[in-house]
Order: sequence, then C-alpha cells, then structure tokens
Amino acid sequence: MKKVLAIVLCVAMLAALGVSLVACNDTADFKVGFICLHDENSTYDKNFIDAIYEAQKALGLKDDQIIIKTNVPEGNECYVAAADLVDQGCKIVFANSFGHESYMLQAAKDFPEVQFCHATGTMAHDANVSNFQNAFASIYEGRYLAGVAAGYKLQELVNGGAAAKIGYVGAFPYAEVVSGYTSFYLGVKSVVSNVTMEVQFTNSWYDETAEKNAANNLIQRGAVLISQHADSWGAPTACEQANVPNVSYNGSTISNCPNTYIISSRINWAPYYEYMIKCVQNGEDIAADWTGTIATNSVLLTDLNANAYADAATATAAQNAINTAKAALQNGTLEVFDCDTFTVGGAALSTYMADVNTDSAFTPDTQVIENGAFEESSKRSAPYFDVRIDGITCLN
Repeated sequence: MKKVLAIVLCVAMLAALGVSLVACNDTADFKVGFICLHDENSTYDKNFIDAIYEAQKALGLKDDQIIIKTNVPEGNECYVAAADLVDQGCKIVFANSFGHESYMLQAAKDFPEVQFCHATGTMAHDANVSNFQNAFASIYEGRYLAGVAAGYKLQELVNGGAAAKIGYVGAFPYAEVVSGYTSFYLGVKSVVSNVTMEVQFTNSWYDETAEKNAANNLIQRGAVLISQHADSWGAPTACEQANVPNVSYNGSTISNCPNTYIISSRINWAPYYEYMIKCVQNGEDIAADWTGTIATNSVLLTDLNANAYADAATATAAQNAINTAKAALQNGTLEVFDCDTFTVGGAALSTYMADVNTDSAFTPDTQVIENGAFEESSKRSAPYFDVRIDGITCLN
C-alpha cells in the first residue's frame, strides 16, 4: 500500500499548491479495475465481463490497462480488492454487485484521487462523495418487451387448452427483482389479460441447484412458461428437460435450450463503461446516479427464437408487437407501470411513497406516482418498485 499512500500525499501537496488534476490524458498509463461477484460461469457476471471487452475495443485500450477481479464476495474482500486496484494504478474502480456498495463507498473516501463506480447501488445520489457513483439501466423496459414475446407463446398454449399460468424464479425479494418480475408479468398480461404468475425465490443470486429446483416446483404447480431473475442455467435447463418455454436473463440460452428458449433481455454495460472512462480521461464529472435506457443502447433484447412458437405467423406477430411496444417506450407513449394496467388489493394505485433515499429502516420517502404511472428509475437509477400487484403470488 506504499504506492497508494505516496499518491495520496502527492495529490494533497499539489492541491495545496493550487494545482488541479482535472484530466488523465496519458492513455498509455490509464488503467481501469473491475470487481465482479462471480466469474463468467454466472450469466450476470459474464454480461459485465463481455461489456468490459466491448468497451476496451471501442476505446482502444490495451490488455494491461484492464484489470478484472472475479469471485469477490460482498464483504471486506471488496474493499481489499478495490485498494489493490488503486495500488496497481487504476484511475477508475467499478464493482458490479449490490452488496459491494458500502465497501466501495469506504474506498472512495479513503482514496479520493480515484473514481469508484458501482452498479445497482442506492447511496451515491445523496452520499455527497464526489468520487463515488452509482449506475443502472431501465431493464424493466426490456423485461416488459420479453414479456410481450412470452405472451404470444402463452396464447398459443392457452389456445391448445393450457391454463394461463406462468412462473418466475427470483433471487431475492428485493425491489430490483420485484420490479423485474412485475414488468415481465405486465408484458405477458398485455397479450393474455387473465394470466397469473407464481414466484419462487432462491435467496441467492447464483445457485444452479436451487434455481433448477425452483423452476421444477413451479412447473409441478402448473406453470406452463417460466422466466427468471437469477444468474445460472438452472431454470432454463429445467425448462428444456420438461419442454416448458423459457425466457432467460442476461443472454441467450438457445445453445443448450433450443426447443424452449424464447428471448432474453439484458443490460448492456458497454455504454456506461465508455462514458465513465471518457469522463475521467477528459477531466469531466461522472454523473452521481446514471440511468441507461433503450435509447442509449443500454437495454437490449436478444433475437427472438421463432422456433419456440408452434406457428410462424405467431412468431412474426410477436416480433411486430415487440417493435411497436419498443417504439412506444422510446417516445413515451407507453409506461411499463401504467396504473391503469394493474390493481393492488383490487384497487387502482393512485399514490405510493417509495424508499428512494435508502436508510437502515427502508423508510418510504418519495412520491413516485406521476401522471397515472409508477415512475421507476426516475428518482434514482436503482429500481425501487416493490409493489405486490394482483395476479402475482409469491410462494416464499
């Protein structure tokens, strides 16, 4: 850590002399460090890692300018990893898991000359630490579009005599997961109005056995189509083995699930990586709380698997519906959480205080219903939709 201390002292001395370090244009020495909860075996982490290489190529960075640390737990190990990346000369350190946040914030306070960027977190918008930032994307819009694709498949099944019942494998009962499964459900519901959904939580982001068991339980309970917010191939594999249609997350599973895979949504992190790197290189501020959208190419769908549909005409109709809904999301004529499209306890939702400025008690503090819709990710980048709407049953 001697190098780190020397850097801190140099920065302090330069500041005392009135010298401002506003840019980092020496690209040969510029390094970026990345901290990942798991490795490429996790679909979640692989999505981040793939984006790193995409951004590296776009910006012309060399391999020795990118340092990736994988399998870093959500504990003090994150702080140690961040400090080591600083010691190796990184100007930016990025971490990808919610539980990394408090350790990244502490590192930002201890190493003020380095920018610390964190995915899925909630603290940056009111932490007032100038070198600590959060980022996320409006992935709920991508999940809604994936739900539209699933709705057309479900309608085929219903036409064949199946019940309009679907299932969802969720990691934790957090707002991020609730927002995701609700937006997916509403996408399906836009096609099949009487659909119901059961949700099984695994209480882990990455547990292939638990995710497979959860999917099998949902199938045994009558779900005829499954989606997920979990990071392994467990649920898609269970669906392929049971011949149950599946909507995956963070990338296509068609290679191992050719008969059941429909579509997948994911956050594309490359635009944010490019943005944060260019900001530091140009001496510009990184937004404290950045939200990517479909318009910034930060929310993507994989190609629709037409073979998942019994009828080619249905696949074509599904793709057309996706295109129409995507355009409406982009121009603002469609709101995923339009309060006219769901009820809570049999009643319309007209007002709701969400926990946006997170505290230890998760106290609701911000009105988020505006113009008849729940405005997700407009008050903070990380999701805060935690409403339990009618039609969805959580099993655990």
